[in-house]
Amino acid sequence: MRGEGYDLVLGSGCFSQEAYDFVDWLKEAGQTYWQILPLGVTSYGDSHYQSFSAFAGNPYFISLDALVEEGVLTAAECKKANFGRKADDIDYSRLYTERGRLLRLAYSRSDIGHNEAFTAFCEKNKWWLDDFALFMAVKDRFEGKPWIEWTEDIRLRWQPAMDYYRRELYFEVEYHKYLQFKFDEQWRKLKAYANSKGIQIIGDIPIYVALDSADAWANPGLFQLDKDNIPTAVAGVPTDGFSPTGQLWGNPLYRWEAHRATGYQWWITRLWYCFELYDVVRIDHFRGFDEYFSIPYGSETAVDGHWEKGPGIELFRAVEQALGKREIIAEDLGYMSDTVRQLVRDSGFPGMKVLEFAFDSRDTGSASDYLPHNYPVNSVAYTGTHDNETLVSWYQTISDAERAMVRDYLYDYATPDEQLYKNMIALILRSAAARCIIPMQDWLGLDNAARTNKPSTVGQNWRWRLKKTQLTKKLQKEICQLTTRYGRMNWA
Repeated sequence: MRGEGYDLVLGSGCFSQEAYDFVDWLKEAGQTYWQILPLGVTSYGDSHYQSFSAFAGNPYFISLDALVEEGVLTAAECKKANFGRKADDIDYSRLYTERGRLLRLAYSRSDIGHNEAFTAFCEKNKWWLDDFALFMAVKDRFEGKPWIEWTEDIRLRWQPAMDYYRRELYFEVEYHKYLQFKFDEQWRKLKAYANSKGIQIIGDIPIYVALDSADAWANPGLFQLDKDNIPTAVAGVPTDGFSPTGQLWGNPLYRWEAHRATGYQWWITRLWYCFELYDVVRIDHFRGFDEYFSIPYGSETAVDGHWEKGPGIELFRAVEQALGKREIIAEDLGYMSDTVRQLVRDSGFPGMKVLEFAFDSRDTGSASDYLPHNYPVNSVAYTGTHDNETLVSWYQTISDAERAMVRDYLYDYATPDEQLYKNMIALILRSAAARCIIPMQDWLGLDNAARTNKPSTVGQNWRWRLKKTQLTKKLQKEICQLTTRYGRMNWA
């Protein structure tokens, strides 16, 4: 979201006043949920699904306005920063340079080492924070190279090397801890505000961690790595109607037998921490718990991959025993086998229903599952996801026969094409699905210029930014009316 503060005019959008204003706007629009992309530290391709840590937060979201109020930055310093001037497009290279410079300046003035709250935060989170902060500091020392390209002593975490870098990079390590402290402090305040308005946060976590992450570096035994900590196989998905060579994600695969031996402690801890940050958690690529696609490391595409069995329901039984029943959404999209469907049923988690898939021959799943009259109550309905085209562009790019199917299903042959997205939104709102999530691009009727992500591509993804001027009273009233009409109003 873009507003009038230093952060949002000149950055990516963060935990400043405009975020609180957006919560207020959602409340007045009658909304109950705000689903967000993963909040992790972005790495390769600026993807929210390739993060340097499964636990750390992205410093891009730290409010510079708040740091000005604290006195560790000045308004003039922030105004001088050049984050790019396109209102609806994020320039990540400028963001990395300019925001990094300002955050380092704030740290240098913070005297954070004498802050009792910071000390308590570091002690409470040392189980992940120590490894992450050291990982980031050493990564900077090696000029950003992936950890599998570091020198052997620190790549394999030999104790003398670990001790040396902790001493040598003490202040760099403390800087990264400072960023996590500020992220945590500001995010928890924003989430508490949203909850006070009756709005719950749906967080999103990738099933896999990135290869170049503190998680893989610090816990090599939990992943399919060889004696030199190089992957033997990596993650992806096979060919389908959207990708003729499949998708090669490159994430290290889990060594599930090692997780099983610990009673799935790493996963239990990960999900416990997620529920510290979010009210509901969506787990991406849920089918990977039933079967996962294994691609030989070094492959250029996913065509040589094969399926392997995952942990199945045993993992989620262990999670429930440790954490009790929690609200989880299973992203059960893509090719759905009978065993995947059974896993989703056994878990009790709601699956996802995406309207676009009901009429698109490129989808390899069962189209009838995505027709709104077939949605079960225990499901979450979407017009599309961050990986799909916007609803407007999707309707323009499907075949004439598929557009006719949409019209027939709506029993609507009169509404102009450019307005038909509204009818499709209303269609899923009146389904039986307990929750409906509509991307802002679809509420706004935007085309693919506002698309969030195109899988298997890099360079132009994750860049779209919502402008404050797009959050009109007219749209708010329209959303509120639809939400009320179909019994989904937030009366809190």
